[in-house]
Amino acid sequence: MAVKYKLGCELSYEVISPTVFIFNLEVAKLQSHRDLTEQLTITPDHVRRIYVSPDVKNQYVSICCQGGPLHLHYEAEVMLDVYRADPSQISETPIVDIPLDIMPFLLPSRFVPSDRLAAFANKEFGHMQKGHDRITAICNWLHEKIEYQPGSSNQQTTADESLLLRAGVCRDFAHLGIAFCRALGIPARFVSCYAHGLEPRDFHAVFEAYLDGRWWLFDATRQANLDGLVRIGVGRDAAEIAFASQFGDIVPGPIRIVIDPTEPAVSSTLRTIDAISTAETASNAGEE
Repeated sequence: MAVKYKLGCELSYEVISPTVFIFNLEVAKLQSHRDLTEQLTITPDHVRRIYVSPDVKNQYVSICCQGGPLHLHYEAEVMLDVYRADPSQISETPIVDIPLDIMPFLLPSRFVPSDRLAAFANKEFGHMQKGHDRITAICNWLHEKIEYQPGSSNQQTTADESLLLRAGVCRDFAHLGIAFCRALGIPARFVSCYAHGLEPRDFHAVFEAYLDGRWWLFDATRQANLDGLVRIGVGRDAAEIAFASQFGDIVPGPIRIVIDPTEPAVSSTLRTIDAISTAETASNAGEE
């Protein structure tokens, strides 16, 4: 069942010196995001450049601010139409059958040194039956063994460091899930999103695993509903899809995030068990 959401964010900064900002906070242009209407307001109205990555459709907005206060307001309405399947019927894709454009999501990356965690991942999960249920088992392990602890990590924390700390936030849970999947030969990627059910409200990070020719959503934090995730961007890890990157001297202000259904909606509470996908189709799942 498709659900319509009203969502958005407000960001503010005090810019000390000339600064270039790159923002990635707009709803991704996907077939599963139907009837999208949106508006981005930047005050003062700086000249902006918009770039859409052709491979994954992330939309970036770049602006240059000379100094003073900067405020962004983004609001959107979108009908989220997710694809569901029986988890027990979703198998893993043999490496020989993985499309070439998916292969980068098998490799180690800046925050996901999956090669360093290969022995651990294979010992913990290598004996399990392959498929969607094995990724659910990874999420169960992360939820049980890693403490969700704000302030326990920072923007430089890597997946192997999170494993040693046994604590982290959504970003770290996603990086660990990706690392374990890649170590097991399963393509996985980082997803930023607006998340219905997340409290307190914030930008949220989850991950997708490529199974049976399609990308499937997973959230080991169990902080939000899988069928209430409106995607912003995807990348190999958080370095590629930060909601805001700045090159200059700034003082960040408060962040406000909104996502609410326009009508009362029934949403799944089995937050790591449902087989949920917002990929376009199985045949072009690597292109969106």
